[in-house]
Parts: sequence; structure tokens; C-alpha cells
Amino acid sequence: MKRRNLLLAALLPGLGTAQSQPRIVSVGGAVTETVFALGAQGQLVGVDTTSLFPADATRLPQVGYARTLSAEGVLALLPQLLLASGEAGPPQVLAQLQRAGVRVEVLDEQHRFDGILTRTTRIGQLCGREREAAQLVARLQQDWAARPKPPAGSVPRVLFVLAHAAGQLRVAGEGTSADAMLALAGARNAFAGVQGYKPLTAEAALQAAPDVILCTDQGLQAQGGADGLLKAPGLALTPAGRARRVASMEALLLLGFGPRLPQAVTELTGKLHGRAA
Repeated sequence: MKRRNLLLAALLPGLGTAQSQPRIVSVGGAVTETVFALGAQGQLVGVDTTSLFPADATRLPQVGYARTLSAEGVLALLPQLLLASGEAGPPQVLAQLQRAGVRVEVLDEQHRFDGILTRTTRIGQLCGREREAAQLVARLQQDWAARPKPPAGSVPRVLFVLAHAAGQLRVAGEGTSADAMLALAGARNAFAGVQGYKPLTAEAALQAAPDVILCTDQGLQAQGGADGLLKAPGLALTPAGRARRVASMEALLLLGFGPRLPQAVTELTGKLHGRAA
């Protein structure tokens, strides 16, 4: 591994002088989506497994899951630049990549709209797409200003359930992308006061007393639909469970905080304040 790193470190600077646009590995669904939105997908030589949109991203070579990267797997693609979300890691792998001559840029939007604009501008600079980034930022700002506002006086209590694996359901507390999305959609997190994701228990579900249960499309499918999800501990006895108010959205759209955020907030606002999907 050490010998290979030294060889790649020698090769990568040469690659940089041979072309003005860097060879990129993108880690993080929203980061990859932004690269595509800027028209820089031709520079991508690899992505991680969370890079699910657009569909063309899934046809690129993969370097594994964002949190468990392998330095050798990334270096095999001869990238000059690693664009990574704040969840990318582990840290020692990122350090290995830097020592091998790969430029590592960690881009965290901090679950804020302004953070998305800053990340978009920075990716544009790194990809040599400054003009496209400025245009995308302007369009995002226009779409954000035009998004519908939640109905006055309507603040539903919503419990987000992460349910991608059977028997491993977790609920979202504060400091999560789900919590930030609920706030943007004019809803109250029924699991507020708790940090991060915690295992779902019957006691927690009953105490949360949600008006709506929210999950991802993928999670709902994994549980066998609303009927399967409501078999989880305590959910059927909540106000949402008794009324069968279960809503879902595509995972990356709902939780990714990418360039489709105005669309995501608009869709989520409609689901939570109208009839659940």
C-alpha cells in the first residue's frame, strides 16, 4: 500500500498539468448531485454509494459507503480531487489520500440553505465552473423565495423514522437532517430534546405522540408499506398511527440537502400540512 501511494503521488501532479479540469471522486449524494447540476459530470471518475441522483451517477465506478472509504479503492481511480460531504471518512483515510497527493475538500452545508449556496459556489470554483455555479445559486435563490409557506397556525408534530433495515428502526432527534427539514416545512419534531438518531421503542413512540409519521420511500418499502411500518413498537397507538397518517419521500431528496432543496421543502410542506402520501 505504501509503495502504491508513493507511485500515485508521483503520477497525480503530472495528471494535473496535463488537463485544466481535475479528475474528481465525489463522496456524498448531494455533492455528486451538485457536480452534475454544474455540468461537471465529465470530470467524475468515481462516486460513493449514496450518490443516487441523477441516475447517471449510479453508473460511475463506486468507492464504497461515504463513512467507510478505502484509500486504496479511491486511489485506484487516479483522482486529483476528492469532493466530500461532512460525513465522509474515516479521518485516517482522508489523511492517507492527502499524503498520496489527492486534494481533499470537505464541503458541509450544515443543514442550511445558505450552506448549500456556499457549497455550490465552492464546488464551482474547484471544478472550474464558476459561471455555472453563479447561475445555479441565482436559480436556487429564486426557487427558495417562491416556495409555498406552511399554513398559518398549522404546526403538526412529526416523528421521522429511519427504517431502511427490518428490526433496526431509529427516530430522528435534533441535529439531524430530518430535524432541519421538519423545521423548514413548518413542522415540530416530535422527538425534539434528544440529539441524533435513537432506537425506536414503544415508550418513545407513545411519548412523542406524533400527528404524522414520516419516513423515506425506501424505508417504507423495506417495511412492507404503511401496514408493515405500523407494526413497529408503539407506532400504531400514536395519533398518527390510529389515523394512518404516514408520509414518505425519496431518501436523497428528503435528507440530502442538495440543489433540489426548494423542491424537497415544497413537497414535504404539502405532505405534512395536507393529506399524507
